[in-house]
Amino acid sequence: MKRDPESTVFSRRRFLHHAGVAAAGATVAAFARAAAPRPTYQIGAYTRAWGMRDYRVALDGMVATGYRHVGLSVHGPQGKMARVIDRNSADEQADAVGREVKSRGLGLVVLSGGEFEINKPIQEGAAQLRRVVDLAVICGAPCVQVNEPSKTEADPVFYRVMADCADYAAERQVVLTVHPHGFSGAHIRRQLRMVGDPNIRIMYDPGNVGFYSHGGIDLVDDSAALDGVVHGMSVKDFRLEPRDVMITPGTGQVDFARVLARLRAGGFTKGPLSVECLQPGTLEQVNEEARRARRLVEELVA
Repeated sequence: MKRDPESTVFSRRRFLHHAGVAAAGATVAAFARAAAPRPTYQIGAYTRAWGMRDYRVALDGMVATGYRHVGLSVHGPQGKMARVIDRNSADEQADAVGREVKSRGLGLVVLSGGEFEINKPIQEGAAQLRRVVDLAVICGAPCVQVNEPSKTEADPVFYRVMADCADYAAERQVVLTVHPHGFSGAHIRRQLRMVGDPNIRIMYDPGNVGFYSHGGIDLVDDSAALDGVVHGMSVKDFRLEPRDVMITPGTGQVDFARVLARLRAGGFTKGPLSVECLQPGTLEQVNEEARRARRLVEELVA
């Protein structure tokens, strides 16, 4: 794919700085892996898992089914799907959401706050992403998740905006993550190598990679391309007949044990493991599916 050189060229000083930070981080991570007896993860769920229900119903469901951490994504107030928090949210709304999370004893691990506009000038896209970072700080999310663009032609602008906002997010102790949403994790990794910023990582989603590739990508091989850049994983499954991701993890085609084992071998030994989708049904049925998914994840990391 032909790329605009201006979109991927950064100053040599900045690149060497980040490369040094990344190398130091890799050394520390290697020491930590040797010292820690077992990996530690934050097992949680996204609000999306509760379907067309208000995010507070989802939070209550997480508490009722034994989760301790939450990812804010979409919910369905008044029967209309929307982001719990996006760049157009008011500060007061973000603060209220954060208080709702804390009042239930849950820990917020990721804010999936929608995408910035890649058809706008880079400065505008960066302003939109910085706004999401600000809202993450207000609600208490240490990580912002952004879906990758659905067309590779948009990669130069997308990753330029991510790079332009990386230091801004790092100064506020927020990690930026790219979420597979049409292509492989390996595709994202290639772009991150060109960017060279350690504060931009991957929120891996094996279900999406399998779904969008129609099962054509080996998820264990894809995981092998992600050593050192995985911040967390969306625990999402998929099936091909009928093609869907709105199913409970463990009931589809993702071999979570092998995928997580390979990610772990590549350095992913801590971070969010967030259930994103469940089999739809009544609230009672969804809660039961949530318990089932939580038990699966707990068994995987035991």
